[in-house]
Amino acid sequence: MSEEENKTTEEELIAVRREKLSRLRELGVNPFGGKFDIESDIYELRDSFKEGVRARIAGRITAHRDMGKSHFFDVSDFRGRIQCYLNAKEVGEEQFEIFKQLDLGDWIGIEGETFNTKVGEPTVKVESFTVLSKSLRPLPDKYHGLTDKETRYRQRYLDLISNEQSRDIFLKRSLMVREMREFLQDRGFIEVETPMLQDVPGGAAARPFETHHNALNMPLYMRIAPELFLKRLLVGGMTKVFELNRNFRNEGISRRHNPEFTML
Repeated sequence: MSEEENKTTEEELIAVRREKLSRLRELGVNPFGGKFDIESDIYELRDSFKEGVRARIAGRITAHRDMGKSHFFDVSDFRGRIQCYLNAKEVGEEQFEIFKQLDLGDWIGIEGETFNTKVGEPTVKVESFTVLSKSLRPLPDKYHGLTDKETRYRQRYLDLISNEQSRDIFLKRSLMVREMREFLQDRGFIEVETPMLQDVPGGAAARPFETHHNALNMPLYMRIAPELFLKRLLVGGMTKVFELNRNFRNEGISRRHNPEFTML
Protein backbone atom coordinates (compact mmCIF):
# COMPACT_ATOMS: atom_id res chain seq x y z
CA MET A 1 0.00 0.00 0.00
CA SER A 2 1.38 3.41 -0.96
CA GLU A 3 1.98 6.24 1.52
CA GLU A 4 -0.93 8.17 -0.03
CA GLU A 5 -3.29 5.18 0.39
CA ASN A 6 -2.13 4.75 3.99
CA LYS A 7 -2.86 8.41 4.67
CA THR A 8 -6.33 8.13 3.13
CA THR A 9 -7.12 5.06 5.22
CA GLU A 10 -5.98 6.83 8.41
CA GLU A 11 -8.05 9.90 7.57
CA GLU A 12 -11.09 7.68 7.03
CA LEU A 13 -10.56 5.94 10.36
CA ILE A 14 -10.23 9.28 12.13
CA ALA A 15 -13.43 10.51 10.45
CA VAL A 16 -15.33 7.45 11.75
CA ARG A 17 -13.99 8.03 15.25
CA ARG A 18 -15.06 11.66 15.14
CA GLU A 19 -18.56 10.55 14.20
CA LYS A 20 -18.57 8.26 17.24
CA LEU A 21 -17.31 11.16 19.33
CA SER A 22 -20.32 13.23 18.25
CA ARG A 23 -22.65 10.32 18.93
CA LEU A 24 -21.29 9.98 22.49
CA ARG A 25 -22.08 13.64 23.11
CA GLU A 26 -25.59 13.11 21.71
CA LEU A 27 -26.00 10.29 24.24
CA GLY A 28 -25.04 12.67 27.06
CA VAL A 29 -21.55 11.24 27.56
CA ASN A 30 -18.51 13.43 28.17
CA PRO A 31 -15.91 11.73 25.90
CA PHE A 32 -12.96 13.28 27.77
CA GLY A 33 -12.07 13.77 31.38
CA GLY A 34 -14.39 11.27 33.06
CA LYS A 35 -13.59 10.46 36.70
CA PHE A 36 -13.36 6.88 37.94
CA ASP A 37 -11.88 5.59 41.20
CA ILE A 38 -10.20 2.21 40.83
CA GLU A 39 -9.69 -0.41 43.55
CA SER A 40 -6.69 -2.11 41.95
CA ASP A 41 -4.40 -1.90 38.96
CA ILE A 42 -5.06 -4.45 36.22
CA TYR A 43 -1.80 -6.31 36.76
CA GLU A 44 -2.55 -6.62 40.49
CA LEU A 45 -6.01 -8.01 39.78
CA ARG A 46 -4.59 -10.55 37.35
CA ASP A 47 -1.64 -11.57 39.53
CA SER A 48 -3.91 -12.37 42.49
CA PHE A 49 -6.90 -13.44 40.42
CA LYS A 50 -9.82 -15.19 42.13
CA GLU A 51 -13.31 -15.86 40.84
CA GLY A 52 -16.30 -14.05 42.31
CA VAL A 53 -14.37 -10.93 43.35
CA ARG A 54 -15.78 -7.42 42.88
CA ALA A 55 -13.48 -5.36 40.66
CA ARG A 56 -13.11 -1.69 39.73
CA ILE A 57 -10.40 -1.22 37.12
CA ALA A 58 -9.54 1.22 34.36
CA GLY A 59 -7.40 1.04 31.25
CA ARG A 60 -7.09 1.25 27.50
CA ILE A 61 -9.10 -1.02 25.19
CA THR A 62 -6.45 -3.01 23.30
CA ALA A 63 -8.46 -5.85 21.72
CA HIS A 64 -12.13 -6.37 20.84
CA ARG A 65 -14.19 -9.36 19.72
CA ASP A 66 -17.74 -8.44 18.64
CA MET A 67 -20.27 -11.28 19.00
CA GLY A 68 -23.45 -9.28 18.44
CA LYS A 69 -25.13 -8.74 21.79
CA SER A 70 -22.02 -9.98 23.58
CA HIS A 71 -18.53 -8.52 23.44
CA PHE A 72 -15.17 -9.75 24.68
CA PHE A 73 -12.49 -7.07 24.92
CA ASP A 74 -9.10 -6.57 26.56
CA VAL A 75 -8.33 -3.67 28.87
CA SER A 76 -4.69 -2.84 29.56
CA ASP A 77 -2.72 -0.61 31.89
CA PHE A 78 1.03 -0.01 31.81
CA ARG A 79 1.87 -3.32 33.51
CA GLY A 80 -0.83 -5.74 32.48
CA ARG A 81 -3.93 -6.82 30.56
CA ILE A 82 -7.19 -8.53 31.44
CA GLN A 83 -10.16 -9.73 29.41
CA CYS A 84 -13.63 -8.26 29.96
CA TYR A 85 -17.05 -9.60 28.96
CA LEU A 86 -20.00 -7.31 28.24
CA ASN A 87 -23.57 -8.40 27.47
CA ALA A 88 -26.36 -6.09 26.34
CA LYS A 89 -28.88 -7.53 28.84
CA GLU A 90 -26.50 -7.00 31.77
CA VAL A 91 -25.65 -3.35 31.10
CA GLY A 92 -28.93 -2.24 29.47
CA GLU A 93 -29.61 -0.87 26.00
CA GLU A 94 -28.52 2.69 26.84
CA GLN A 95 -25.04 1.68 28.02
CA PHE A 96 -24.78 -0.90 25.23
CA GLU A 97 -25.34 1.85 22.66
CA ILE A 98 -22.60 3.90 24.35
CA PHE A 99 -20.23 0.92 24.25
CA LYS A 100 -20.77 0.53 20.50
CA GLN A 101 -19.20 3.98 20.05
CA LEU A 102 -15.90 2.85 21.59
CA ASP A 103 -12.76 1.78 19.68
CA LEU A 104 -9.33 0.33 20.31
CA GLY A 105 -7.28 2.91 22.16
CA ASP A 106 -10.20 4.36 24.16
CA TRP A 107 -9.89 4.54 27.95
CA ILE A 108 -12.65 3.04 30.04
CA GLY A 109 -13.46 2.41 33.70
CA ILE A 110 -15.15 -0.90 34.52
CA GLU A 111 -17.04 -2.29 37.48
CA GLY A 112 -17.95 -5.97 37.62
CA GLU A 113 -17.22 -9.43 38.97
CA THR A 114 -14.39 -11.78 38.08
CA PHE A 115 -14.80 -15.25 36.57
CA ASN A 116 -12.88 -17.76 34.47
CA THR A 117 -14.07 -18.61 30.97
CA LYS A 118 -14.38 -22.21 29.76
CA VAL A 119 -10.80 -22.06 28.50
CA GLY A 120 -9.57 -20.70 31.84
CA GLU A 121 -9.08 -17.05 30.84
CA PRO A 122 -9.33 -14.61 33.79
CA THR A 123 -12.19 -12.26 32.91
CA VAL A 124 -14.24 -9.43 34.39
CA LYS A 125 -18.00 -9.54 33.72
CA VAL A 126 -18.97 -5.91 33.11
CA GLU A 127 -21.91 -4.61 35.14
CA SER A 128 -21.28 -0.93 34.39
CA PHE A 129 -18.61 1.21 32.74
CA THR A 130 -17.51 4.83 32.43
CA VAL A 131 -16.04 6.40 29.29
CA LEU A 132 -12.82 8.11 30.36
CA SER A 133 -11.26 9.25 27.08
CA LYS A 134 -12.02 8.81 23.40
CA SER A 135 -9.06 8.10 21.11
CA LEU A 136 -9.32 9.87 17.75
CA ARG A 137 -6.39 8.09 16.13
CA PRO A 138 -6.00 4.34 15.52
CA LEU A 139 -3.41 2.35 17.44
CA PRO A 140 -0.35 0.88 15.67
CA ASP A 141 -0.83 -2.61 14.23
CA LYS A 142 -0.77 -4.93 17.26
CA TYR A 143 0.54 -7.89 15.22
CA HIS A 144 3.53 -6.11 13.69
CA GLY A 145 4.08 -3.53 16.40
CA LEU A 146 6.01 -0.36 15.73
CA THR A 147 9.00 -1.51 13.67
CA ASP A 148 10.35 1.78 12.30
CA LYS A 149 13.21 2.78 14.62
CA GLU A 150 12.99 6.46 13.75
CA THR A 151 9.31 6.56 14.77
CA ARG A 152 10.00 4.52 17.92
CA TYR A 153 12.62 7.00 19.17
CA ARG A 154 10.83 10.19 18.11
CA GLN A 155 7.35 9.09 19.27
CA ARG A 156 8.16 7.06 22.33
CA TYR A 157 4.52 7.01 23.44
CA LEU A 158 3.62 4.93 20.37
CA ASP A 159 6.50 2.59 21.13
CA LEU A 160 5.21 2.11 24.69
CA ILE A 161 1.69 1.31 23.43
CA SER A 162 2.97 -1.23 20.90
CA ASN A 163 5.98 -2.94 22.43
CA GLU A 164 5.86 -4.79 25.73
CA GLN A 165 9.67 -4.99 25.75
CA SER A 166 9.93 -1.19 25.80
CA ARG A 167 7.50 -0.99 28.72
CA ASP A 168 9.56 -3.57 30.61
CA ILE A 169 12.70 -1.47 30.14
CA PHE A 170 10.99 1.60 31.63
CA LEU A 171 9.79 -0.44 34.61
CA LYS A 172 13.22 -1.99 35.21
CA ARG A 173 14.88 1.42 35.04
CA SER A 174 12.47 2.76 37.66
CA LEU A 175 13.23 -0.18 39.96
CA MET A 176 16.98 0.28 39.49
CA VAL A 177 16.82 3.98 40.35
CA ARG A 178 14.71 3.25 43.44
CA GLU A 179 17.17 0.57 44.56
CA MET A 180 20.13 2.96 44.18
CA ARG A 181 18.40 5.58 46.31
CA GLU A 182 17.43 3.06 49.01
CA PHE A 183 20.95 1.58 49.05
CA LEU A 184 22.55 4.97 49.72
CA GLN A 185 19.86 6.31 52.09
CA ASP A 186 20.05 3.13 54.18
CA ARG A 187 23.75 3.92 54.65
CA GLY A 188 23.23 7.46 55.87
CA PHE A 189 23.66 9.40 52.64
CA ILE A 190 21.52 12.51 52.10
CA GLU A 191 20.04 13.14 48.65
CA VAL A 192 20.42 16.70 47.37
CA GLU A 193 19.69 18.73 44.25
CA THR A 194 22.38 21.13 43.06
CA PRO A 195 22.03 23.88 40.42
CA MET A 196 21.66 22.83 36.79
CA LEU A 197 22.33 26.36 35.55
CA GLN A 198 25.89 27.34 36.42
CA ASP A 199 28.06 30.36 35.76
CA VAL A 200 31.12 28.14 35.31
CA PRO A 201 30.54 24.63 33.92
CA GLY A 202 32.98 22.33 35.67
CA GLY A 203 33.65 18.95 37.17
CA ALA A 204 34.39 17.33 33.80
CA ALA A 205 35.84 18.10 30.40
CA ALA A 206 32.91 18.50 28.00
CA ARG A 207 31.25 21.14 25.85
CA PRO A 208 28.29 22.74 27.66
CA PHE A 209 24.96 24.05 26.39
CA GLU A 210 24.96 27.83 26.67
CA THR A 211 22.09 30.15 27.58
CA HIS A 212 21.50 33.68 28.90
CA HIS A 213 19.82 34.82 32.12
CA ASN A 214 17.83 37.93 31.19
CA ALA A 215 17.13 39.22 34.70
CA LEU A 216 20.80 39.00 35.72
CA ASN A 217 22.09 39.83 32.23
CA MET A 218 24.75 37.13 32.35
CA PRO A 219 25.66 33.97 30.45
CA LEU A 220 24.89 30.63 32.08
CA TYR A 221 25.61 27.02 31.19
CA MET A 222 23.71 23.78 31.63
CA ARG A 223 25.82 21.69 33.96
CA ILE A 224 28.01 18.95 32.57
CA ALA A 225 28.49 17.38 36.04
CA PRO A 226 27.27 18.06 39.61
CA GLU A 227 30.73 17.60 41.13
CA LEU A 228 31.72 21.16 42.10
CA PHE A 229 28.51 21.98 43.97
CA LEU A 230 28.59 18.62 45.75
CA LYS A 231 32.11 19.45 46.96
CA ARG A 232 30.82 22.76 48.34
CA LEU A 233 28.32 20.77 50.39
CA LEU A 234 31.23 18.72 51.76
CA VAL A 235 32.86 21.98 52.82
CA GLY A 236 29.58 22.88 54.54
CA GLY A 237 29.79 19.74 56.65
CA MET A 238 27.51 17.38 54.70
CA THR A 239 29.97 14.52 54.53
CA LYS A 240 27.65 11.90 53.02
CA VAL A 241 25.70 13.28 50.06
CA PHE A 242 24.56 12.03 46.69
CA GLU A 243 22.68 13.35 43.70
CA LEU A 244 20.85 11.32 41.07
CA ASN A 245 19.93 13.82 38.41
CA ARG A 246 20.35 15.17 34.89
CA ASN A 247 23.47 16.43 33.17
CA PHE A 248 23.87 17.99 29.72
CA ARG A 249 26.75 17.76 27.25
CA ASN A 250 26.61 19.47 23.87
CA GLU A 251 28.48 16.75 22.01
CA GLY A 252 27.79 13.77 19.76
CA ILE A 253 24.64 11.71 19.84
CA SER A 254 24.08 7.98 19.34
CA ARG A 255 22.24 5.08 20.99
CA ARG A 256 25.00 5.01 23.61
CA HIS A 257 25.63 8.74 23.96
CA ASN A 258 22.83 11.17 24.73
CA PRO A 259 23.29 14.93 25.25
CA GLU A 260 20.91 14.71 28.24
CA PHE A 261 21.53 11.89 30.69
CA THR A 262 21.24 10.84 34.33
CA MET A 263 24.28 10.62 36.56
CA LEU A 264 24.78 9.37 40.11
